[in-house]
Amino acid sequence: MAVAEISSLTLKYGSKVAVSDLSCTVPEGCVGLLGPNGAGKTTLIKALMGFLTPASGGATVLGYDIRTEGLKVRMHVGLMPEQECHIPGLSAVQYVAYAGELCGMPSADAMRRAHEVLDYCGLSEARYRPIETYSTGMKQKAKLAQALVHGPQLLFLDEPTNGLDPQARDEVLTMIRDISHGKGVNCILSSHLLPDIERTCDHVIVMQHGTVRAQDSVEGIRSLSMRQWDVELREPSEEFEREVAAAGAEVVWSVLNRYRVEFPDGTSDASHTLFLAARNASAQVRSIRHSQRTLEDAFLEAIE
Repeated sequence: MAVAEISSLTLKYGSKVAVSDLSCTVPEGCVGLLGPNGAGKTTLIKALMGFLTPASGGATVLGYDIRTEGLKVRMHVGLMPEQECHIPGLSAVQYVAYAGELCGMPSADAMRRAHEVLDYCGLSEARYRPIETYSTGMKQKAKLAQALVHGPQLLFLDEPTNGLDPQARDEVLTMIRDISHGKGVNCILSSHLLPDIERTCDHVIVMQHGTVRAQDSVEGIRSLSMRQWDVELREPSEEFEREVAAAGAEVVWSVLNRYRVEFPDGTSDASHTLFLAARNASAQVRSIRHSQRTLEDAFLEAIE
């Protein structure tokens, strides 16, 4: 089942359109909501949690309608917001337990669960300290703990690594990866940082100016046209290039013993053609695979 189904969703702040006629399906697993600042990512998350009323269109999250069942949505999801959301004067365990009670948990169960998630997030030794004394990395972990305390089916993570040093960033991303792939919790990770998405997510939705520009698996969005193949030979071979041209394909670039070959539309069994060209050129093939680009290249192509 899809985690969310969004249909022709438009969101406005007064006369300003933040999200425009957006339609997409959010699959299970860890999904990256990728886009530059101002793309509408945070606004979309607010709407999916039932905090914003759509100007038109609608969506369902975990089967609940965001227009009429926002409270039910929020009972089954957790939110790690971009902004600080701690309550001054409360220790981490009090804060996380309070978040559990707000989700309907009995006080004793919320407190027990708060200790468990703080242990998981690496804050066991600092659980009784006021959160305002925490470092930025510790505050991010506390935000993650309060989002997990009630055992959500879906976790919204809005820029979870903002302001973190490399070590803290690595720790938070490792936890997100474990939560989504080891604990079975669906995650929607909103970020403008491509390495974060590439490390944690299986699927990507690229947003720009409040619309979806691309949507696919991480591997799919990085893949170039199926017409292009990367070939590595044992040694450079001009004869291989001539054989490729004779087969009706084109070497679009080459570096030493590596070649990118593009075939015409409708070509069948391209890999067989490449092996045959290498055999005719007496060249030894080390690898043949579909061409790929970096996620950054794919992202820039999508938003441009």
